[in-house]
Amino acid sequence: MRIPPLYKSRTWQTIFAGMAVGGIISWIIFLYIYGVFHEEQRALIWQQQNEITDLKRKNHILQEDQKATNEKTKKILTIQDVKIDIINHEQYDLDLLAVHSLSSDVKKDLQNLLTKSVQSVSENKELLLKAIENKTYTRDNVTYHFLVRSIHFDTVLEISLQIKRG
Repeated sequence: MRIPPLYKSRTWQTIFAGMAVGGIISWIIFLYIYGVFHEEQRALIWQQQNEITDLKRKNHILQEDQKATNEKTKKILTIQDVKIDIINHEQYDLDLLAVHSLSSDVKKDLQNLLTKSVQSVSENKELLLKAIENKTYTRDNVTYHFLVRSIHFDTVLEISLQIKRG
């Protein structure tokens, strides 16, 4: 079996030459299109990396500013209300009106604490305890003293008191 000598035929030579030139031209076009596309993608990635870097920097600055603001507001947090809870009023058979009257008397004594910072009031906790425990309250010709059981410092100052007759 013998391969025919096609390399001598002019038509086959032009077909093969056309295929080779077409392959080279198509490869050049492919490389050009791929290069342009790749360059556009690199420019887009570079732009996005710059935006990410800027946003990270801005985010870091905003977080630091927020931390500073939170620390400042923690220091400036003020007492806005006083809540008094008398825990053993059932032991002395006090009705709700008497309990309310006694708690409002204690609130009246603590009105000067409103709009004070929570930090300054919590630092003077012992003074607050002495002020409540050393004061006598009178209701229906009966004298009452209070023992402070718990104090919670927040924007609402919550004080739990225990009644002691005396």
